[in-house]
Amino acid sequence: MALKRTASGKTTGDTAAAAERHGAALDRYDVAILHELQADARLSNTELAARIGLSAAPTWRRVKWLEEQGYITGYRAEIDRRRIGLGVLAFVRVDAERNNAGATRALEEAIRALPEVVACHYISGAGTFELHVVATDLDAFSRWSMSTLFKLPNVKDLHTSFSLGEVKAGAALPLGHLGRGG
Repeated sequence: MALKRTASGKTTGDTAAAAERHGAALDRYDVAILHELQADARLSNTELAARIGLSAAPTWRRVKWLEEQGYITGYRAEIDRRRIGLGVLAFVRVDAERNNAGATRALEEAIRALPEVVACHYISGAGTFELHVVATDLDAFSRWSMSTLFKLPNVKDLHTSFSLGEVKAGAALPLGHLGRGG
C-alpha cells in the first residue's frame, strides 16, 4: 500500500482510503495490536492476526496505519546492557545556561550526538535535562565525563547519580487508559 500525495498535498491511493475507513480514533483491534507488538514485535502477521481475532489482511493494514500515523515508531531488540559490558547506568542532571534558545538548541544537538546517552529528557524543577548514560565501568564513565560531558556547550552545572540496581526497565507502555483492551 503506497501513500501518494498529489500536487495539492492531498493523499491518494489505498492507504488514504484505508485511513478514511479506519477513522482517527484507536479501536479495540488497534489497542490489541499495540499490546501484542509491545510484548513481542517479532510476531508474524499471521500470528498477530490470530491473537487479536482478525484475518491477516486487515491486521496488516492496521499495522501499516499505526506506523504511518506515528503510533508505532520502530522495532528493535531489547539488549541487556550488562551482558554487552555496559555495567554502569548513570543519571546526569544537566543545568544549562538558559540565556537564549540558540544556546539550548546547541546543547540539545550535542547531547543527541552522544551514543553513550541512551535517553534525555527536559525536566521540571532543578536542572534542564536528565540524561541516562551507559558506560562499561566507573573509570570509563569518569574518563567520558571529563572528555565529553564537561565540554558540552552552555552547561552551567552537572549532578550525577548512579543506578545501584534495576527494578524495572524497558517496560511496555500501559494501554488501559485507552479503554479498549490491552
